[in-house]
Amino acid sequence: MPVLGWLVAAFVVSIVHRFVPGSRWMLVHFLLLGAVGNAIVTWTWHFTGALVRRPASATEGRHQVVRQILLNLGVLGVSAGVVGGTLRATVAGAVVVGSVLAWHGVALALRARNALSNRFRRTIGYYTAACLMLPVGATLGALMAAGRTDEWQSRLVLAHLTLNLLGFVGLTILGTLVTLWPTMLRTTLQEGSERTFAAVLPLLLGAILLGVGGALLGLTWVIAAGLVLYAAAVVDLAVPLARTARRKPPADFSTWSVAAGVLWLLAALAQLTWIVVTTPRVARIHDQLGLVVSAFAVGFVAQVLFGALSYLLPVMLGGGPAAVRETTRITQRFGGFRVAVTSLGLLVCLLPVPSLVRVTCSLLVLVGLCFTPPLLVRAVVVARRLRQHPERTRDLPGPAAGRPGAGPAAGAAARRRPLGGMVVGLAAVLLAIAGGVAADPAAVFRSDAAGGVTPTGRTVTVQVTAKGMRFTPDTATVDPGDRLVLQVTNADADVHDLTLETGQQSGRLAQGQSATVDVGVVGRSIEGWCSIVGHRQMGMVFHVRTTGSDQVVAAPGVAGAMAGGGHASHGGTAQPGAPVDLHGTFPADFQARDATLPPAPAGTLHRLTLRAQEVDLPVGPGVTRRRWTFNGQAPGPAIRGKVGDRFEITLVNEGTLGHSIDFHAGALAPDKPMRTLQPGQSLTYTFTATRSGIWMYHCSTMPMSVHIAAGMAGAVIIDPPGLPKVDKEYLVVQSELYLGAGSEPVDAAKIAARTPDAVVFNGVSGQYDARPLTARVGERVRFWVLDVGPDLSTTFHVVGGQFDRAFKEGAWLLRAAPGEPDAPGGSQALDLGAAQGGFVELTFPEAGRYPFVNHMMSLAESGAHGIVQVR
Repeated sequence: MPVLGWLVAAFVVSIVHRFVPGSRWMLVHFLLLGAVGNAIVTWTWHFTGALVRRPASATEGRHQVVRQILLNLGVLGVSAGVVGGTLRATVAGAVVVGSVLAWHGVALALRARNALSNRFRRTIGYYTAACLMLPVGATLGALMAAGRTDEWQSRLVLAHLTLNLLGFVGLTILGTLVTLWPTMLRTTLQEGSERTFAAVLPLLLGAILLGVGGALLGLTWVIAAGLVLYAAAVVDLAVPLARTARRKPPADFSTWSVAAGVLWLLAALAQLTWIVVTTPRVARIHDQLGLVVSAFAVGFVAQVLFGALSYLLPVMLGGGPAAVRETTRITQRFGGFRVAVTSLGLLVCLLPVPSLVRVTCSLLVLVGLCFTPPLLVRAVVVARRLRQHPERTRDLPGPAAGRPGAGPAAGAAARRRPLGGMVVGLAAVLLAIAGGVAADPAAVFRSDAAGGVTPTGRTVTVQVTAKGMRFTPDTATVDPGDRLVLQVTNADADVHDLTLETGQQSGRLAQGQSATVDVGVVGRSIEGWCSIVGHRQMGMVFHVRTTGSDQVVAAPGVAGAMAGGGHASHGGTAQPGAPVDLHGTFPADFQARDATLPPAPAGTLHRLTLRAQEVDLPVGPGVTRRRWTFNGQAPGPAIRGKVGDRFEITLVNEGTLGHSIDFHAGALAPDKPMRTLQPGQSLTYTFTATRSGIWMYHCSTMPMSVHIAAGMAGAVIIDPPGLPKVDKEYLVVQSELYLGAGSEPVDAAKIAARTPDAVVFNGVSGQYDARPLTARVGERVRFWVLDVGPDLSTTFHVVGGQFDRAFKEGAWLLRAAPGEPDAPGGSQALDLGAAQGGFVELTFPEAGRYPFVNHMMSLAESGAHGIVQVR
């Protein structure tokens, strides 16, 4: 059951990998350490008992149960430590896993030593050697988690993979196949296989030693020698297995899957050897391991594991010959199709094909693999029912083809059934390829990266990290004709992606997530960037160069954006004026933002939840745009209190990008409360208002100008002590609109050039012309004004009015002394820079329509105006 549990966990991660940090690591280790590790501990113990013909004692059985429990706890600890970035948990889990496998290896050796002599006891030598490899590999893994220089990290990774994949997993599988393969084919072992089997183990151990030593010393020729020796040993071992298959050809899913797995092992070894031979430095080898690990994990390990389990589980479940036949029939269903779509689909994924073709074929591979766990579970359920009701076995079909009691005609029919399924699987792969091409035909026919050069056959893999609004490295240089593969990892708190001008994309990556971008054969320079709005303008650009190219393209940062550089869907060019009418007529059912400001609530503790949401809102007459908001409002909801009040604000990110919040009204270290939250995350921001004024709050995720311009800003009003009551209070928040193309909420290039499409009050151009604010003659009206920018200033003015009280940035500019009539002086405008605020008061002397504007008149004419209707 632990094997099935880890397989299900790997399947779930493969489905939701875009949203799970460290999903690539989890997929590999859930399969190879979780599922395969449990399978090795379980089946090597069972096989050892069968080979030495001595059942385990009660004490040995209890120890085996303890080992399995500890193994799973250790794997969980390693997984939690790596994904959560906790070194102690990673090291502790690695120690537990390594100790369990060392204990298991010793237990196997002791069990074999105390048994009678047996010609298959050499198999247990494979098992013991494999189990003793893992503690060393786990130690290297813990050192990798601790962090080393790039060169040493690459060496550790290569040594770690050699010990764990070729040693722990490879030795166990190869040692098992010598006896399991003829058993699955229901025939005898090829004569002389025992001698070959005994001679190969020292070769395999020597090859692993060369590979690990060469990796740690940084000697690629030593690594290559080890790989060649390992491949030669595998071929030597595979020859008698192939001869056995010639006598009794594979006829079901189990045998075809195992055979395909062995072929994938040889293919993966050949691929890795070629990479090592053609790559001078270990660090460059490390960069190209992704495809090799995929071939090894899916092509070799998963197919051998699933094939072996599909054969062994019915035997272990038992229940009599009829029950075994029935559960075997279940586990072998759709066998030819499963093998074909897995192997052929994986082959396509490893070739330089368009990204959508790779996506469709990878989904097909996942489908092929995902057949097995449900069928295994179904077999367990059926076996249990047959044990409970043995009389039902009489109604089951007789011996299947290829089993004792089946005739030659039945055997031929059985061999044809998998072949028919393979034809269907081939057709499915071809349809998947056609579907990927049909979805993006330009990816096939565009001249894009190749530029007409002849492919060299070499593949260069570059690890690219996105962090701090930069790609590191930001340039990949290859020889003309080389195939370039980019392994992109987001190490930042913000969501990023990598988009190339040739159309390839990584997709959006959350923190810790990775993706492979296959650029294909490169024959010319190619530009790339992060397509998240504003990130390209912040400097997130990537360059592909060919050797001998002298082309230099400046990074389109702020300077580039101001010069007009950019891509239409990722920031655009800085062009004043929008192709939409922000000064037209509102529809009859339009409702303006209520500018009325309620008084400060009672009490000294204020709790509020702000939800970062991305919604469509009006920005002008008949113009709607996607806005990034707090609680669906742009600007966000007003928050009010008094000096000394405490605020507990819970921020919940319900958007699709990272967002955060910064309250200017609170004085505290920004490190934790202002951190960026990924979608679905939340935090509580607590502060005490110690000073009065109207304070800005806003999203502080970079690029901050983009998030503010998209609508993520609002006001916190902290009343000055002794603030007099007035008849009406209005809140006016000025901001700038930089409308993006299509569905883009903003145009970062326009922000950099300071060319807004409109300057607005409370988020909508001209709304208070169509729906005026109201007052009565003689009423005292207070206008709280905040400029949230992100860049431009305001001078708030009421046409036809004079201010007799003015308060700016925490200080009174104009007021009478307490107990005295208002001073005879007055004010005509409240000047505020970005992130500044204050209030002004006035009374209206007579009825009429009083415009209020930003008296920087070009900005007023851009939308920063409204009307107060006085009666």
